[in-house]
Amino acid sequence: MSADNPETELGISIKTRENIAEPPMFKVLLHNDDYTTMDFVIEILMAVFKKTPEEATQIMLNVHRKGLGLCGVYTHEVAETKVDAVHSLAQENGFPLKCSMEKE
Repeated sequence: MSADNPETELGISIKTRENIAEPPMFKVLLHNDDYTTMDFVIEILMAVFKKTPEEATQIMLNVHRKGLGLCGVYTHEVAETKVDAVHSLAQENGFPLKCSMEKE
């Protein structure tokens, strides 16, 4: 037995999987409404999504002009956490801001 390969000595064989699938990704979207202020949307984008002020402003303008803005693309758990954080912060501040996620 070789001292260079302890797996062989213990009778353990190691197999690697070559077809490991990437987890599905989800888009997190903000929706326009008539009550949430533009400043609050920018604050949310910077706090929850770690956007720069310039990025946050651009996304906020998309929400305002197009009715929808893409905040980012994340794994399911991360996207779900960010949607919940947006809803919690919006509710705490008295805004009806809607945030959703959809499979990419």
